[in-house]
Amino acid sequence: MNTPALAAPITAQGFKSDYKPIWCPGCGDYSVLSSFTKAFAKLDLRPENVAVVSGIGCSSRIPAYTTCYGFHGVHGRSLAAAAGLKLARPDLTVVVASGDGDGYSIGGNHFLHACRRNVDLTYVVMDNHVYGMTKGQPSPTTEPDWDSKLSPGGTGLRTFNPLVIALAAGANFVARAFAGDPNGTADLIAEAIRTPGFSFVEILSPCVTFRPEQRDWKQMVRPASVNSTDDAARAARRIMTDDGMNIGVLYKGERRPYQPPIGKGKKRPSDLETEFAL
Repeated sequence: MNTPALAAPITAQGFKSDYKPIWCPGCGDYSVLSSFTKAFAKLDLRPENVAVVSGIGCSSRIPAYTTCYGFHGVHGRSLAAAAGLKLARPDLTVVVASGDGDGYSIGGNHFLHACRRNVDLTYVVMDNHVYGMTKGQPSPTTEPDWDSKLSPGGTGLRTFNPLVIALAAGANFVARAFAGDPNGTADLIAEAIRTPGFSFVEILSPCVTFRPEQRDWKQMVRPASVNSTDDAARAARRIMTDDGMNIGVLYKGERRPYQPPIGKGKKRPSDLETEFAL
């Protein structure tokens, strides 16, 4: 009997679509896209078994640039769509691409409850501390004293700390990466996908158009000086006392992912109609 033929491994290039990215020259999201495809290839995934979900913003264009299944949702609602997809199709690898505006502002409430529910998906947020698509407004992670034409003198508002919020809300995996290290970022995304439960990866992705000073991030980022921990309180203390430039896995827990049983419903629509009949 002939041995069944095995599908050839897909390379990183095989996960890239024919659509040409239209980000600004020098945008960190180019490298993040490369990290996505490298991570998928590293895990020996197949495009038909992966779904990339996004909302609105520069980062949210990523689904169109891959050969995977993709869903481009409305502003801030990517996690709701992704959670529903994963719960209905637990066989799929579900990855969400978002940005600091899409994910932490209008999508902030979904972020909290996605961490709490601990559905087995990976949330990748490209953070550049600014709304790049809509011409440079301050975002939730913008420094309070960042001076710009749209916020003269700065906002004066305390920055949102997504990693601490993720820990407090119950995320099972928390890491930070830098877009300028696409191979290291690919490794972190791959580890996040392998880890059961809700995995959160923040990627420092410079917006050199509206925040040209972020070119200096290349000299500022560094590997975290301590190993990852499964103690959320300890991880939170570390994150609260660093300057936001430590790279690596910061927390890795062991919570069981939320997954309700999949099967035939116990009731038919006609049964529900009967209950509400007047």
